Amino acid sequence: MNRTEFIIATAIVLFVAFSLGWFASWLINRFTRVSKSEVGELDKMAQALHEAEETRDQAITYLQQREAEMTNQMAQTEAELRAAMDGLRDARREAEELRTYIERQNAG
Repeated sequence: MNRTEFIIATAIVLFVAFSLGWFASWLINRFTRVSKSEVGELDKMAQALHEAEETRDQAITYLQQREAEMTNQMAQTEAELRAAMDGLRDARREAEELRTYIERQNAG
């Protein structure tokens, strides 16, 4: 193989390698290209996701407010219960004192 044949063979090999690389690049670009309809669909999905996140945030805020209200109401109810129990305890003690007083009056 003389020098000219070697140069031609090398040029052919390089051209074939370039052609295969270009073809592979074209195939990859062809299959991974995003069409306008897909971009539109992605935009719709992004908008729906954004709306869902806003709705979730609103729900979380509402639940936190409701929880705070319920905690406050429970604290008030517990305070009223304690007051009622104290009143009942005082009434029982007073009734017991009156019962004792009446028994002493009847006995004496």
